[in-house]
Amino acid sequence: MVYNVIGLMSGSSLDGLDIAYVRLEEVRGNWNYEILKTECVEYTPEWKGALRNASSLSALEYLNLDTKYGKLIGTLVNSFIAQQELEHKVHFIASHGHTVFHEPASFTTAQLGDGASIAAITGLPVINDLRSVDVALGGQGAPIVPIADKLLFGDYNFLLNLGGIANISVKHGDAYTAFDICPANQMLNALAAREQLEMDRDGLLAAKGAILPEKLASLEQFDFYNVKPPRSLSNSVAMAMSGPVLEAQDAATSDLLATATTHIANEVERAIRQNGNGISGKMLVTGGGALNKTLVNLISARTACLGIEVDVPEENTVLFKEALAMALLGVLRWREEANVLSSVSGASRDSVGGALWLS
Repeated sequence: MVYNVIGLMSGSSLDGLDIAYVRLEEVRGNWNYEILKTECVEYTPEWKGALRNASSLSALEYLNLDTKYGKLIGTLVNSFIAQQELEHKVHFIASHGHTVFHEPASFTTAQLGDGASIAAITGLPVINDLRSVDVALGGQGAPIVPIADKLLFGDYNFLLNLGGIANISVKHGDAYTAFDICPANQMLNALAAREQLEMDRDGLLAAKGAILPEKLASLEQFDFYNVKPPRSLSNSVAMAMSGPVLEAQDAATSDLLATATTHIANEVERAIRQNGNGISGKMLVTGGGALNKTLVNLISARTACLGIEVDVPEENTVLFKEALAMALLGVLRWREEANVLSSVSGASRDSVGGALWLS
């Protein structure tokens, strides 16, 4: 079977809405993919502020924003379809939405982006709310990408995503474990904003800075780093854990970036040492942080001694792997097949996650 799907992802780094038109094919249990058309639509300052502050809204304000954001997504998808000449070629849309609340201990997770509004505006079936069933079953609801790691990237023993929050999948034979590691791009981008930059492109500022030992020690003090998987981070907790550098007013931005970048590399190494079980092999590195040469070089240096070779793929896969994964999760939901792995999340069983909206 062949599925032509638009996958949508909005991450905690708030860089924009990732849109990927992908073709997924299943033949006798084997999956193949092509990323055919892509776009990252940058958020306006107003939308960045609205999404960043969504957790402080009243219930009614939050629901209104959920609808408004769903309409925005639908409008952006319509523009993408028109620009890429995809009319009558898309089977359905799979949307992750934008995470605002994520508290698995309370069986609660919420992503903005009303599926009914997306379906109404685009006239296409929409699958969203991909995490809630897993959380209801006692899981972390994160990461949910490992099903794509298993079905589409099975040649890699490690799959590291350097997004707003860094997370990793580890292959153990035919099984996978996966978990959040530490704050990543959302911390680096917040520091770069001090210099009126969207990001520390290529890690150039970090490369010029000096590591601040006391700040580094403060970043690495959190109990979270010694919690065994399954484990996940909410955006708000990740930002709080970034406090030692984000709240610093007495240091150069380049020094803070050097410290934060070193911290991320250190935590990737620590996570692999604690949970890799001596496995070696190739590690696929994707997400916006994979384009940060300073960060990737630090990670490569720390993992080489573990027998792990870093592989940064072509740019479309780097930037749109999560949107591709959302498309696959949507396809599996459409087929009523498990798309969230309990071995990763800690839920009581694998689940078929996602709400389906038909216009």
